[in-house]
Amino acid sequence: MNYSDPTKLGILACPGGEVLANQVIRRLGAIYRRRFDRKTEILAQRYHLSQELVTRKINFDTDIQSSLLYIPGNVNKYRSPQFRVNARHTYFPNGEVKTEIIDSIRGKDLFIVQDIENHEPITFNDGSVQLSLSINDHIFALFAAVDAAAQAGAERINLILPTYPYSRQHKKKGREALMAARVSQMLENLGVARIITLDVHSKEIENSFKHMRLENLHASLQIIEKLIGIADISHDDLVILSPDTGAVDRNKFYANALQRPLALLYKERDYSKVTKNAAESNITDMRLLGDVRGKTVFMADDMIGTGGTLLKGMKNIKDLGASRIICAASLPLFSGSAIEDFDKAYKEGLFYRVIGTNAVQHKALLQKEWYIQADVTGLFAQIISLLHHNRSLSSMLDSRELVARRIKRQMDKRDTRPGAQASLDFPPLEGGGAE
Repeated sequence: MNYSDPTKLGILACPGGEVLANQVIRRLGAIYRRRFDRKTEILAQRYHLSQELVTRKINFDTDIQSSLLYIPGNVNKYRSPQFRVNARHTYFPNGEVKTEIIDSIRGKDLFIVQDIENHEPITFNDGSVQLSLSINDHIFALFAAVDAAAQAGAERINLILPTYPYSRQHKKKGREALMAARVSQMLENLGVARIITLDVHSKEIENSFKHMRLENLHASLQIIEKLIGIADISHDDLVILSPDTGAVDRNKFYANALQRPLALLYKERDYSKVTKNAAESNITDMRLLGDVRGKTVFMADDMIGTGGTLLKGMKNIKDLGASRIICAASLPLFSGSAIEDFDKAYKEGLFYRVIGTNAVQHKALLQKEWYIQADVTGLFAQIISLLHHNRSLSSMLDSRELVARRIKRQMDKRDTRPGAQASLDFPPLEGGGAE
């Protein structure tokens, strides 16, 4: 493994994915630095050499292997690799976008980062134009970046898409489009080899691929860490509740991991109506299977859109006697008036906290007392490194053992200190997989 000059690995940010890409690159740099330090320490012990001499020898070998004459930097210290691929994004008055890749990417294993749900102002044309883009604008910006990478000779094109485009249009109930499949086919035809996403709405989407791969990551470990900080997961009053039948598997995972009972909120919907906001949802009836009276209820879903379904469910659960409600969503979209609706519900005491992730950029959410953000950038950085070096992804795609170990560690802390409050501060993770 080349620690200082991974010339084959590059990270390219689309306009909407700039913030996420910067965070992933920092995490990736930390992963490489940690591995380098571990390597030099082990080799120094094994060959009875100083760590400084081992560092110098590794740097010498790296310079030999590099296509450059030599890699800039102090040869006696770790030299951090440059992962970023610089690009210029242009927005034309008629709405067209163009991506121009500045650095050479010929032969690179390229990872293109795009946050299609980023509705914050984004700069184009070297900072002279600032716009808030729609999902469709972000998708076309992604198309432009992918084609630019293909034209520039990238060896393999991978996409980091925390929110999968049109993922809720994955099956049809009448004369309607299957847009989740169509977007994936367009990306595959452009030359994309792999898509890395977070808690995809339906795994059925993968059936529309011919050769492209889908790596579906889960934020369960990061969410549980935040949950431990605000609730006693070992207490008998904690109940895991699935907000609908589609989220049963996700909440069953949490129930098994936390060893808590599982309840279900069953909903009847009128699919002739489109949910516009919390007040105008398409839910016609709700029924609870399980007991929530006097309980702390934790419920998780893949995303929060307008939040109408969730807010209606929380009111129903509160009316049934729940003492405290905590929600979690890997993708906190908060579309339309969702933030204002949740503000109102919080003031009314309908819920205690909402746990989301930074897979979606939403500055307004970070200002809210009721919102807690979990960091998943290390998750993406870790899988980029593992994929690039052709290592197993098993521990990344199935985090059950990691979650179990983390919970056991927390319980052991409490057991060894009777009557004392256990520390809830965890060291930052680099994703969740083994190195």
